[in-house]
Amino acid sequence: MGFFDFLNEKVAIDLGTSNTLITCNGKLVVAHPSILAIDKLTGKIRAAGKEAGLMRGKINKNIKTLYPFKDGMIANFEAAEMMLSSFFKLVKTHHSSYFTSSYTMIISIPCGSTDVEIRAVKESAKRLNANKILLIHEPVAAAIGSGIDVLQPKGSMVIDIGGGTTEIAVICMGKIISGQSVKIAGNTFNENIANYIRDFHNLHIGESTAEEIKISVGAASEILDTIPEKKIVRGRDVLSGKPKEIEISHRDIARSIDQSIQQIENAIIDTLSTIPPEISADIYDSGIYLTGGGSMLRGLDSRLARTTNLPVCTGIHPLEAVVKGSDMVVKNITQYNTVLVESLS
Repeated sequence: MGFFDFLNEKVAIDLGTSNTLITCNGKLVVAHPSILAIDKLTGKIRAAGKEAGLMRGKINKNIKTLYPFKDGMIANFEAAEMMLSSFFKLVKTHHSSYFTSSYTMIISIPCGSTDVEIRAVKESAKRLNANKILLIHEPVAAAIGSGIDVLQPKGSMVIDIGGGTTEIAVICMGKIISGQSVKIAGNTFNENIANYIRDFHNLHIGESTAEEIKISVGAASEILDTIPEKKIVRGRDVLSGKPKEIEISHRDIARSIDQSIQQIENAIIDTLSTIPPEISADIYDSGIYLTGGGSMLRGLDSRLARTTNLPVCTGIHPLEAVVKGSDMVVKNITQYNTVLVESLS
């Protein structure tokens, strides 16, 4: 270890469409919604993360909320830089040095990222004072964060359901041998719920309310071992324009998102059909690992188990699996060099 190594912080970033998580030297220091509130008149940040999330749908005409990421990648470069700069103020309060630190930074990206998208991520990282930038595919990071030894000559299947994409991957010896990125995930479920409630109950609700419903009574199947209590939902009556409330059950939500889950199931079956038989045998033994915030949807593991005839396991902290796995890699770069998108020479 060099004398000045303490000046180089190790940072792992999960740039999620819905949430951004950042660790610094192994400690989770940022876990915020990926949202920014901007003053239209001055162009300055009014709030970022949780505080901006509270403003969603309730702000005046001079303030707008922005989502810098779409489908797990940077969609608004300027907004992404402002939001990450705001989050990095929290990172700087946790690093060990009184001096200006540089960062060895690892960032997780979707499997289907293009060269243009990858360059955008790297440019943002450089502006955050990163002197070494590493990239890792999200499902590989999720697998490592879930405790899977991805370096072994044994196949593992990971499904990471985030806000913007569902990453499906079969991993062996640190590499993805088959997989795909499906643009159906948590945000799609929110849209499905809002549309269903509008079409079947004549009630218009906002994005944050739809997400709250998903968390409270959301289900992937009408058949559950433990049934959540019905939820009172308030919004605007589509016909009269007046405030109105209705009662929603988990069955309503299961019906609203059924087609979206079917598309994820089709992608899983498609991926399984392309792998070598030896890898199929491994997955038959080990099953499927679910990670990401979307994996916490009630009954999803049981539904996927019925669809695939495979055991399905959800981790203890699935929302943090990607950033935890990335953190393990950045702290042990030599060991995990082969899992990086661009291996170090």
